[in-house]
Amino acid sequence: MAVHYPTDRPLVDSYGRHVTYLRISVTDRCDFRCTYCMGEDMTFLPKSEVLSFEEIRTIVSTFVARGVRKVRLTGGEPLVRRDIMKLIEALCQEHLLTGALEEVTLTTNGSQLARHAETLAGLGVKRVNVSLDTLDADKFAEITRRGRLPQVLDGIAAARSAGLAVKLNMVALKGVNEAEIVPMLDWAHSEGMELTLIEAMPLGDVALDRHDTHLSLREVRDRLAERYTLEPIAKRTGGPARYMRVAETGGTIGFITPLSHNFCESCNRVRLTCTGQLYMCLGQDDRVDLRRALREGGVTALDAALDAAMIAKPKGHDFVVDRQALAPAVARHMSVTGG
Repeated sequence: MAVHYPTDRPLVDSYGRHVTYLRISVTDRCDFRCTYCMGEDMTFLPKSEVLSFEEIRTIVSTFVARGVRKVRLTGGEPLVRRDIMKLIEALCQEHLLTGALEEVTLTTNGSQLARHAETLAGLGVKRVNVSLDTLDADKFAEITRRGRLPQVLDGIAAARSAGLAVKLNMVALKGVNEAEIVPMLDWAHSEGMELTLIEAMPLGDVALDRHDTHLSLREVRDRLAERYTLEPIAKRTGGPARYMRVAETGGTIGFITPLSHNFCESCNRVRLTCTGQLYMCLGQDDRVDLRRALREGGVTALDAALDAAMIAKPKGHDFVVDRQALAPAVARHMSVTGG
């Protein structure tokens, strides 16, 4: 696919932050219904509203021409989209293998990973993030509403066997899985995997009481420091996590703290939904319609839309910790923009 770029100007917002990281939700559909992410009875978009693979490829090419160096595919669950491996193959061949992109990676719930891991590794994908909030099968079924823990563990094992680095993402929930953080850390590090803890974000109406289940990762880190020797490290993967080395295990633990510690000053990310809406901030509603720009004006209009997005990118989100503020900050569910 030949695309003629009108410009190669870097994407710099009004606050001087360079956008080099694009997250793409390739589908809003998921085979789980995690209680902190979406409602139990979700209505998903008709396929006619979803970007085609060709449109995604064109959008990625335009972002790459403007300086984006990392692309992450998310969902929903990205691996449930039909023929998704064709898109991943195209992105890897067009941008990763040519050196234009440093990384193409995925965030997945792991349910489909066992059958795709070898292919992903063969295409040049080096690592995946797997969402895993508990190692208790019954609690896993309760949190995900319909997931099966053995299926996810098989997927993780297949990914590691294929040579993919695996980072586990664990949403820390007070009274739900906070007692499992230490066992999860010990297990992850014993298996050679990183662990990142995430504060649940107030997006969309969900079944969980966000105030009662909010767990500050500052408190978690203090508790972990009583048990382990935590050493700050300069590791960065392009996302908002701040990492520490656990001396006793030799492994790495990350903390994503949108509520207890705002990380917006270093934000280098934008998020594209499966319908072509570009969100400049996960916690704000500012967005630019890239699908419309592309369909009505082609690559030139798409490029201009990216300029408009940089002007509109806000300084940061407004997440704060109190009962009123932990109502949904925005109406859309986490699955719309993929976290």
